[in-house]
Parts: sequence; C-alpha cells; structure tokens
Amino acid sequence: MTGRVLVLGGTGEARRLARALVDEGIAVVSSLAGRVADPVLPPGEVRIGGFGGAAGLAAWLQEQAVAAVVDATHPFAATMSAAAAEAAGLVGVPLLRLQRPGWAPQPGDDWRWVDSQAEAAAAVTGFGSVFLTTGRQGLAAFAGLTAHCLVRSVDPPEPPLPERVTVVLARGPFTVEEETALLRRHGVEVVVTKDSGGAMTAAKLTAARDLGIPVVLVRRPPPPPGVPVVATVEEALAWVGAG
Repeated sequence: MTGRVLVLGGTGEARRLARALVDEGIAVVSSLAGRVADPVLPPGEVRIGGFGGAAGLAAWLQEQAVAAVVDATHPFAATMSAAAAEAAGLVGVPLLRLQRPGWAPQPGDDWRWVDSQAEAAAAVTGFGSVFLTTGRQGLAAFAGLTAHCLVRSVDPPEPPLPERVTVVLARGPFTVEEETALLRRHGVEVVVTKDSGGAMTAAKLTAARDLGIPVVLVRRPPPPPGVPVVATVEEALAWVGAG
C-alpha cells in the first residue's frame, strides 16, 4: 500500500499491528486517546489526543493523505469507533475494525451478563465485597453501592466513587496466582468486568472460577454497521497489504 496508515488505539493489538507495519516498511501513525498518563507507546509515529469528532478526523485524514484506517481501539470505545466510521465514509478512506474476540465461558464459570455498567451495579446489590475491573471510566455507575469495592486501574480514578473503596493501581498482565491472592486478600464475593477479551486480563476469570466466585460481565457494544471486522493482527496486516 502506498500512503500512510492510521492505527487508532492503544491496545496490544494496535501496538503489534504498528510494529508489523513498520517492519513491512509501511508508513504508520498510531493515535492514542491520551487517557492514560504513561501509555505504552507503539513503534513508528505517534499522535496523542482527540481529533475533534468525526469532522475533525475527516479533515485530518485528508490533510495527512491517509490511505487507510485501522480502528484497533478498545472493544468498548464505541464513540471513537463511530467517529472513525463516519469520518472514513466522509472522505472515502477504507476502514477496518481490528477487535479481539470476546471471552467464552468455561465449565465451572458462573457468569451473569448485563448490557451496561448501571445494570452491573444493580446485579451486585446484596454482595458485601465487589471487585470492579471495568476501568476508571464509568465508575460513577457504582457510586451508590454500600458494599466494599475494590477498584483496580492504571491511573487513579476520579470521583464519584463508592463510599467504601480500596483503589489498587496496577497495569496488567496479571497471573492467575496474583489474581487468586488478590481475591482472597480482599474477601471478594463477586467480580465485575467488561467483555474485553484477550489474555492480558483473563487471569481474573480463571481465579474467580477456581474460587467459585460469580462474575458479572458487561456485553460489548456492536461495531458500526458496514465496517469489516477482523480478529487478528495478521488479518489486519493482510488487509492493509491488499489495499
């Protein structure tokens, strides 16, 4: 492919794709939202910060002569994915969604699916100790909980937060042994997480299964209509190469 490729997102898939594109000699710009204070940077050119909505992104694509866009943002970055689809459509730039598969339950799992963080908060009413691993965005949905809440995030979360809260600042991946010890140490009775997929944060699911702890999972939002979706970096690289 001639021209630059814009890779949206700070996910592991986005970083691996950027590395593969650089290795292939393809000009790549990785765009990070800037929500993490100390992000892990991908190889190649990096842009941090928003574009100003779909119109701003469309203008940037034209100004930078971008030949293709790969949306490799987090599975729950629905606003950015929608803006990417709209912008790409406005200027006629090919767009691909790179999204890792969601998690699949295993024998012994006690998973309870919900459609939003507000529903997740309602689902854990009555539990005494809740492990919130939904990220620091959206914790306001759990602010009314009376249970003790263990919150883990890369950067300190901002209020409103649950009244009884313990914050653990950490960046994955985590081992099953580490997650098991954490759940036991805090007497966790239920885990709340998003269906992010991938191996980097899946150890908590194994630990919960081993300890007989239920897990409340928030379903993913659907991808924008009409945008092709692939699940692997290899498929995304082939798509770019075929363009």
